[in-house]
Parts: sequence; structure tokens; C-alpha cells
Amino acid sequence: MGDLLLVRHGETEWSVSGRHTSWTDLPLTQRGEEQAKSLAPLLAGRTFALALTSPLGRAVRTAELAGLYGAVTDPELHEWDYGAYEGVTTVEIHRTRPDWYLWNDGVAPGPADHPGESPAQVGLRADRVLARIGPALAEGDVVLVAHAHFLRVLAARRLGLPPADGRLFQLATGTVSRLSMEHGRPVIAEWNAAGASAPAH
Repeated sequence: MGDLLLVRHGETEWSVSGRHTSWTDLPLTQRGEEQAKSLAPLLAGRTFALALTSPLGRAVRTAELAGLYGAVTDPELHEWDYGAYEGVTTVEIHRTRPDWYLWNDGVAPGPADHPGESPAQVGLRADRVLARIGPALAEGDVVLVAHAHFLRVLAARRLGLPPADGRLFQLATGTVSRLSMEHGRPVIAEWNAAGASAPAH
């Protein structure tokens, strides 16, 4: 059984300002590009049975700069659909919903093409991804390049935890995290590893 590597894309303007970013296709900042390039040495020593990336530009660009040129886009790796909270910060949401917490409450409904997702819905999407990559993991390492909240949910599900327990796994931009196996069970082997030239923050 191979390792499952989770790569969060590099920094964007909205990740710096804390604005929820799902379908808005923002480019990497200059620092984000540097973060992505700095991941290449962390991935270079591995041969991947499967490399997948979110179709959004910030993830695709991160994969390219990190040296994952053969990565295939998978629409189910997109970020949590934030519905009406797209582009809105948690501070702004708390002005009208002071007790709001994404991991418990989900999001307010958005437009018809982006209605928003609950934690359970994101968990089901993560489960589908994990089921599809299972055969490749049986053959070797798998790498997924995607987004913070989705990868946190996916990590929770891989570890046998409910989707909302993704809240436990803070994930910085431009980092690699690794889930491995110990005594036949998934474990966290490494988390938030950053390249030497682009420290995480």
C-alpha cells in the first residue's frame, strides 16, 4: 500500500486575506508560485501510481511548478462549495452569524450553479475520491493537488473520522502532507511540509 500525498495549492490573494475561495479561479501570487516551485524537491524522489489535481488554475499551476506534469484534472477535487459565502471572510460572516462555524453549520445557500455544500456532502465527495484512488494506492503512491478545506475533509475520511473532524487539520498554502499506513491502518506520517525556500505561514 502506497502513501497518499496531499498538496495544497500555493498562496492566492484571497488565501492571504482569508476570503472563502471555491469556484473563483484566482491565480497564484508571486509567493504562491515560489511556494509551488519549492515543493518539487519534496516530490522528486517518488514515482506516483496516480497524480490528480483540481481543475482550478491555482491547483493546476501548483502541480506544474511542483513537477507533476502528468497530473490529471478531477472535478471532484474542487474546493468546498461555499455558496453565498464565496469571497466572504469569517469575520464578515460573524457580523450577522456570530456563532457560525463552517465545520458544524455549512454555508448559506448560493446561486443555482453554486448552492453550497454541507460538511456531510463534502465528506461524500471525498469518499468517492478515496474509493476511486484505492486501486492506485494498492500499487504505489498517489498525490492529490487541491484545496485546504476539501483536503482536510478527505484526510479525516481517510483516517476513519467524520467529515467535520477535518477541523482538526490546519493546512497551509504550498505544503505537502502525507498519509501512510501503520499496522494496516491509515496514519498521519507528515503534515504541512514546506519547501526550504518558501516557509509556510
